[in-house]
Amino acid sequence: MGKKNKQKRSKNQTTLADKADKFLCYQKSVQSAEHEVDFFEQAYKEAFRKKPYSLREDFCGTFSVCCEWVKSNPKRSALGIDLCSETLQWGRDNNLAELTSGQRQRVRLIEQDVRKRNRPQVDVLAAQNFSFWIFKTRCEVVEYFKAARANLKPEGIMIMDMMGGGDCLEEGQVDKRTIKKGKKGFDYHWKQISFDPITHDASFSISFKFRDGSKLKDAFRYDWRFWSIPEVREMLDEAGFTESHIYWEQEDEDGEDTDEWERSESADSVACWIAYIVAVK
Repeated sequence: MGKKNKQKRSKNQTTLADKADKFLCYQKSVQSAEHEVDFFEQAYKEAFRKKPYSLREDFCGTFSVCCEWVKSNPKRSALGIDLCSETLQWGRDNNLAELTSGQRQRVRLIEQDVRKRNRPQVDVLAAQNFSFWIFKTRCEVVEYFKAARANLKPEGIMIMDMMGGGDCLEEGQVDKRTIKKGKKGFDYHWKQISFDPITHDASFSISFKFRDGSKLKDAFRYDWRFWSIPEVREMLDEAGFTESHIYWEQEDEDGEDTDEWERSESADSVACWIAYIVAVK
């Protein structure tokens, strides 16, 4: 009798996954807002030899990059665009709330399609975390790129990240990383669910596993078109951008990533890579 009661209590216990905040886990696992701001400044300076002050973050989600942007300089303003009201509200309650009143006034949020045009135009437009891959046809991507270009100042850049390599095309491939150690720690699992070599339709998911063994399975799922760097550069040209540059992460003498990014026009083949594309208006 006692054993049965113990088992029953165990089943009714609240797990760490039950108490977890998927948006917070995402920010800790996927985003590095300080790094993004540093890179945006680097890319803009290399294009125009001056500092950027205005940012538009398309597909902004919880807009942590917008918040870090206005924190980095009292002259900076940020505009966040996203269609998901739940995600935007989480950002208001958590990221925006952490800013000073003056910083909050320099962040503007709009719940709308990223293909709409807004004023004022900005120095830097960012579409991070492969988010524009939601557009699966060439016409849709070019339409978005044209709108993005229109939302830039005459001296403006658009920044996107890209991924590739054989591991990204292998169904069932899982990238596992420990984000935080200890009792309150958790692991991040990025899974390649499916890939169609004819259409390049691809599905990915993010799950989080906690120290008690519980899991937030498929906390986020993405159904994308897997675009290549040459395809994206061609579509940027078609949309009217004057030039584009690929930024590739540099390695140290031991072959380890340095988190330093330089323009490159060729690279060695590796199992998995991430790069930036910077398009100049």
